[in-house]
Amino acid sequence: MSEPSLDARALADAEPVWWGWRRADEHAELPAAIRALLVDGLGFGERPSPPVDLADVRLPPSRLPEPARADLAAAIGPEHVLLDRDIRIRHCGGRSSTDLLALRAGDAAAAPDAVLTPADHDQVAAVLAVCAGHRVAVVPYGGGTSVVGGLAPPHTGYEAVVALDLRRLNRLLDVDTVSLTATLEPGLSGPAAEALLAEHGLTLGHVPQSWEYATIGGFAATRSSGQASSGYGRFDAVVVGLRVATPIGGWELGRAPASAAGPDLRQLVLGSEGAFGVITAVRVRVRPIPELRRYESWRVDDFATGLAALRALAQRDLLPAVARLSDEFETAAGAASPPSAASPPSPPGPPSPPGPPGAAGPPSPPSAADEVPAGGCQVVLGYEGTSERVSRQADDVAAVLRAHDGRPLGSEAGWEWVRGRFNGPRLRDALLDAGMFAETLETATFWSGVDGLYEGVRDALAKSYAAAGVPAVVLCHVSHLYPTGASLYFTVVAGHSEDRAALWAVAKAAASDAIVAAGGTITHHHAVGTDHRPWLGAEIGDVGVTVLRAVKRALDPTGILNPGVLIP
Repeated sequence: MSEPSLDARALADAEPVWWGWRRADEHAELPAAIRALLVDGLGFGERPSPPVDLADVRLPPSRLPEPARADLAAAIGPEHVLLDRDIRIRHCGGRSSTDLLALRAGDAAAAPDAVLTPADHDQVAAVLAVCAGHRVAVVPYGGGTSVVGGLAPPHTGYEAVVALDLRRLNRLLDVDTVSLTATLEPGLSGPAAEALLAEHGLTLGHVPQSWEYATIGGFAATRSSGQASSGYGRFDAVVVGLRVATPIGGWELGRAPASAAGPDLRQLVLGSEGAFGVITAVRVRVRPIPELRRYESWRVDDFATGLAALRALAQRDLLPAVARLSDEFETAAGAASPPSAASPPSPPGPPSPPGPPGAAGPPSPPSAADEVPAGGCQVVLGYEGTSERVSRQADDVAAVLRAHDGRPLGSEAGWEWVRGRFNGPRLRDALLDAGMFAETLETATFWSGVDGLYEGVRDALAKSYAAAGVPAVVLCHVSHLYPTGASLYFTVVAGHSEDRAALWAVAKAAASDAIVAAGGTITHHHAVGTDHRPWLGAEIGDVGVTVLRAVKRALDPTGILNPGVLIP
């Protein structure tokens, strides 16, 4: 058994290349076997599409008025009001394939007019006051990993747009070893937060696929889910307190672990994507680093059987920390792409915590396009805790899987999955280099609606590409489970088309319509952004939209906070 490990501090200051996901010192190449499969086997068109040189990126001049610049410089220091070309390009949108296609083509029209790097809560508040006075839009920026247009404000109607980069708010403010809580600043990346907590023998246990670059503030602002959500909970479930800067003043939330003092206003900030305020501190529940981590893989006959097994585990309160089921297509994909296809880092040890759920990039394409591949479906399970607890839980889970005719594949197969968990975004870079396309979307529903949601979304995506005459494959997995339902995470890998972004927009709209029709949520953990905003009203209703607009008007009277996201 090979257990990957890496000191999280090695990744604490990492950032991706300006045009993709991987770091500058990494090289992601489309493996020969995958190229042969896609191009020769499935007829995907390959057309070399490297990114333009950074010097050739088209960047509009900064529109930040001199009076606003001077006031911002007085608030946070002139050296922290950044207008240089490279930093503006690096803060141009998020990391969806659509964002990256624009950047790779040299289009940085969405870049902010300046990047601000405040040092603390008071400086954030000062920035908001200045920007409200000058009508400058403010986009809170953590790791820049949004895949739903969460960093794409309109550039009309404002004097300028600034990115509020919170990287200097990067401290562990407090550790309460009695209550098992920690207070973290929002600019800490996933690796940096884990490294600081590990010094106290603690872990947050939150590892989404964006973990290398995404930040504590981003996790809170988007209601992020990590791969071990079954064991550790979604990020919004572990937040017990927040400090927020708003244009009308500071806001402290969370006096106690639970309260009956009216609605829980923490939940109003969680998932608000910077539209209601800027999160400047997050108090979270933490846990001791587990004594043992164990991974294993199983095979079940088909997706329906796997869903039944996972539902039994969820409803009998037997779920391990990680429980993931790939459909037949994604299972075949895993066989086509070994972990060595790319060279991603691993989350911190000892040994490694769970790998992340596909958030910003796809797994490899499967070995068949339309027909259901033979070989069944893969289940990956991860256990964390004391040796005794892990052993007992694994035995209970095995009994349920065997009752559903599950076949164990062993621990090495489970650790192989962990080693490959960060491959997806890097492989996406390689696919874009080859002129292909890869993107993801996710949803969730109650157990009684899972089958209809799966078929509806899968059909909508497949038909959209078929209508355009572009070969494509659609993969799906389940990785977040509840007693009442589950999430579905879809990946599309498509061949070359003349306008890959436009075709994805058509397919994503069709899939979103299918989600609404099937009664699913428009997003389970990617947030709303601008991409999902047109469908949010159908989910929360007219009254819900009225509530969100009222909150926005109350907290942000001039409308400067991340305009265009969230609010229908």
